[in-house]
Amino acid sequence: MNNNSTKMLMMLTLITSTIMVMSSENWFSMWMGLEINMMSFIPMMEKNKNYLVSESKMMYFLIQSMGSILFIFMIIMNPLIMVKEELTKIIIMNIIAMSMMMKMGMAPMHMWFINIMNKMSWNMCLILMTWQKLAPMFILSNTMNSIKTITLWSITSAIIGAIGGINQTSIKKMMAFSSINHLGWMTMCMKFDNEMWMKYLIIYSTIIILLIKTLSKSSINYINQMNMNMKTQMEKTNLLIMMLSLGGLPPFIGFMPKWLVIQSMISTNSLFTLLILMMTSMITLFYYMRLIVPMIMSNNTINKWNNKNINMKMMYMYSFIINMMLPITMMTNMM
Repeated sequence: MNNNSTKMLMMLTLITSTIMVMSSENWFSMWMGLEINMMSFIPMMEKNKNYLVSESKMMYFLIQSMGSILFIFMIIMNPLIMVKEELTKIIIMNIIAMSMMMKMGMAPMHMWFINIMNKMSWNMCLILMTWQKLAPMFILSNTMNSIKTITLWSITSAIIGAIGGINQTSIKKMMAFSSINHLGWMTMCMKFDNEMWMKYLIIYSTIIILLIKTLSKSSINYINQMNMNMKTQMEKTNLLIMMLSLGGLPPFIGFMPKWLVIQSMISTNSLFTLLILMMTSMITLFYYMRLIVPMIMSNNTINKWNNKNINMKMMYMYSFIINMMLPITMMTNMM
């Protein structure tokens, strides 16, 4: 009971701190919200007491602290500098943006993110990939007008996220690299429209929640467990749809946010950047397909005790409906 109440309290402060960052009017209260967020997430990481958890908690604390120190240092320095104002503003905003990228695990400051993801439970990975990105992304979007290098950062993230995932056997590491690739797309959204990255994050989070719940229920952590643990045809189809949706393949819902970015980039003539982002997206699709193909090709015998309960069947139905929403939205728009 005590453990559950602690977790509930931490979850509450985690949510409150992110809302605090997003509703702040000054930099200092944003920094405070980020600190509360970090101190709420660290106790939640402890599921079983082993050295992996302790190591990942320490690593998370150090990286987040470094990001926060950079952030608060720049906030304090900003009014003190008396030299050329425009120049210092650009430098300070760039360093603030870098501190937020460090906090999110964007390339090239991404190695901690991969290591921590591999050592945590699926539920904690889910929070780290979705909710924990919200506050830094919001602060990053506030610095967007002063940053000229954002295209470079997003290209770097997209390339590292795509290439890093090819060689992995751990699905958690693969999902972490995939998350870095999506971060590249999300930061590109900010350049065009401030609401677009929120839409992207919401759709990405929905797919990730459904996918991770499925992997967690079937206790899959490595590629070779995919075929062993996915017994029924329904499970396989469900996972196939979610993986393709996460890769951004039409006609699944995961293509929709990418479609918005593609439209914006074509209208502003950023064709070279778009080409790189689309090519890296193809590579991520390749490693999702590598997970799924052996599972589809081999036909397992289905025993009665492998049939899952009604709750799982409901979840499959939800994920199927959500992932197939893109053609429906397209049809309603055409009408």
